[in-house]
Amino acid sequence: MQLTKLGHACVRVQKDDRTLVIDPGGLTPEDDAITGADAVLITHEHFDHLEAERLRKALTEDPRLTVYTCRAVADILSDVGDRVRTVGEGDSLEIAGFDVGVVGQKHEIVHPDVPAVENVGFFIDGEVFHPGDAFTVLEAPTLLVPGQAPWMKAPEMIHYLRAVSPRRAYAVHDGLLNEFGLGLLESQLTGEGKRQEADFRRLKPGESVEL
Repeated sequence: MQLTKLGHACVRVQKDDRTLVIDPGGLTPEDDAITGADAVLITHEHFDHLEAERLRKALTEDPRLTVYTCRAVADILSDVGDRVRTVGEGDSLEIAGFDVGVVGQKHEIVHPDVPAVENVGFFIDGEVFHPGDAFTVLEAPTLLVPGQAPWMKAPEMIHYLRAVSPRRAYAVHDGLLNEFGLGLLESQLTGEGKRQEADFRRLKPGESVEL
């Protein structure tokens, strides 16, 4: 299985000739992020994870494409009918040849006066976990760890890495960082990776790893 990091929180997961794309949102600049995908998985409704018009266009252009997401996002995309499938915590599905577990319910708190929105994470083939914008803990060999956000602090990222204790962790959710912030994030990840004797780092957009 190959994992490719795209802009911000978006990744492509490929196995044989099948492809899943997770969270191609408004901070994912690659025009071809969804091209050739069999399915798109969306963790939650925020613009940096969901770009509704991009998805509508992709669904129009590719009649094979389906979207799997939480109820709130499915409601936003209700005009595209059964091309969008609603999922929730505890669901276990076969999607385009991948075994996908759905884990998590709510986004981390963004503001004390704003209720948390729905957020589901996707656990692919018992190997790689994309939690969306949440610190959902489960045993995952490969964790796509949020690297920076208005709703998190660096120590929380470290605590999350220690709670999950994966063999590999690659940063996502890094689209708001400049070059100095990205350098700091890389240093924090590799430092914690050395402590846990694991492969923790930031993949650059377009970079792939074999899992």
